[in-house]
Amino acid sequence: MVLSSNEESLISVVRALPPSEARLVLDWARQLADLAGGRSIDWSDSWSDEDLADATAAAAYRLAEEEREN
Repeated sequence: MVLSSNEESLISVVRALPPSEARLVLDWARQLADLAGGRSIDWSDSWSDEDLADATAAAAYRLAEEEREN
């Protein structure tokens, strides 16, 4: 399966989250997919480059904080 750069960015953000938060994000994504009822979802309309940059920065900050605590 080939992922777009936006999909790869989203996956890297989720991987950077603590496991409990990543599960919440994945559960939320499944709920959204269920709401779509089998229709294709165009995720590119959902995340702007700024959104992805903000999410990436927040995940990196959380990861750094977690590493400092450990």
